Parts: sequence; C-alpha cells; structure tokens
Amino acid sequence: MSENLTRLNKYLSEAGYCSRRAADRLIDAGRVTINDVVPEMGTKVASEDVVKVDGEIIGERKQDFVYLAFNKPVGIVCTTDTRVEKDNIIDYINYPKRIFPIGRLDKPSEGLILMTDDGDIVNKILRASNNHEKEYIVTVDQPISQTFVERMAGGIYLEDLGKRTKKCVVKKIDKFTFSIILTQGLNRQIRRMCDYLNYEVQTLKRVRIMNIKLDMPLGTYRELTKEEFKTLTQLISESTKTYDPDQLNPRKSRR
Repeated sequence: MSENLTRLNKYLSEAGYCSRRAADRLIDAGRVTINDVVPEMGTKVASEDVVKVDGEIIGERKQDFVYLAFNKPVGIVCTTDTRVEKDNIIDYINYPKRIFPIGRLDKPSEGLILMTDDGDIVNKILRASNNHEKEYIVTVDQPISQTFVERMAGGIYLEDLGKRTKKCVVKKIDKFTFSIILTQGLNRQIRRMCDYLNYEVQTLKRVRIMNIKLDMPLGTYRELTKEEFKTLTQLISESTKTYDPDQLNPRKSRR
C-alpha cells in the first residue's frame, strides 16, 4: 500500500502555520526544511518526516483554530514578516498565538480584515472564482459624477495589471463618497480604478467581507461569533472544510 503523502505547502497550511501561498514563499526562500534538508518546491511530506520553519518544528494539524475580525488602522501593514516591517499587523495585534491575515488591506487603507491560524480556510476565502463580496466606503478628491459611477461599475481595463475589473456594485453616498462591492481582489484595485478616471482616493475603508461586518472600534479585534462562522463556512462550502463550527468559542472584543 502506498504511503499517504502531503505536499509541503499544504502540510504547513493544515498545520495552521500560514497559507499555502505564504508557504510557497517560505519554501522558495529556503526557510523550510524536511529532516534538516532544504526541499525543492512541490516536495511531499510523509508522516514520519520532521518539518521545520526557521528551525522551529511544525507539528500536526491543529483543531482549536482562531478566527478574528480586526479593524485595521491606516499605517499598519498586512505582513507577517515582522523582521522587515515594524508597523506590521502581527505586532500591532499582539495576539498570544501565531496568526496571519486573510488577504491584504494596503497601508493607507483602514477597516475590516480577517485573521486566523487556519491556513486551509485562507485559500477558500481568497479564491476569486468563488465571487466572495467585499464592501468598501471610499472618499475621493472631486465631486462624483454619474459617469464615474457607471464606469466604475461597468469594469475598467487596468493596463499596468493587464486585466479588466469585473462588473461591481457602486452607489453614490454623497458629493465625495461612494460605496463599492467587489468580488475580486486585484492589487490596489479601487485606487487604480479611481486613478484611471482621474480621481484620487482620500480615504478607503473596508466595511464588510462576505457576511462579516465591521462593527468594532478602530484598532481592536473580536472573535467571530458562532453564527458568523457557520454562515461563512456555508458560503465557502464549494471547498471541503474539516473544521467543526460548533467548536468555535467566541470571546469579547479587545486590543
């Protein structure tokens, strides 16, 4: 009988160390070893293998995962590499367990970002083909015209990325403010779209990710409620999810 092997990036993800994408970066940087040997990308792990990241042994899959909603302030960077960026999200939250952000929210932006130590759920939420909604409130530097709303909603070709944005929902709130609901996450997408139309973003706040709404003070976090987590797992049910939402034990909001 052939031995059950797991790809190294999946192993790190299921162990709750990081997402698969982040694992690939660690492997490529030579920071991961299997039995004290630096492996090639795509190497598979056997049950008896010892996997380390920066010399730290990574164990078997966790069961008691953390799922947080955090209201990120402007100036905080969504990176787990605390050696490079001093204003990073990990040091700011200072959570007692190792966690990492699901996706990104750029440094000049604020608002909702989800944090976890469940690498398996990250790919399911970020997978663009699932069309998961993210909602933002944006202020710009000049009056918002109907043409601006229609062109933003209809999709814009971003030449520097070589991609056209998907159609989205855009609503004018007041003279300088609009809301936008995206189902994709291109790099600095809203800022690039506005810039294409000769508008400059003044403030950008994410207020919702799928069913999770921003409802905590700036700079604080809370754990997802059981109901939020249950709905979230239903929304990503296209992919297998092994964690039981009934194990979630929400606690109070905190810094």
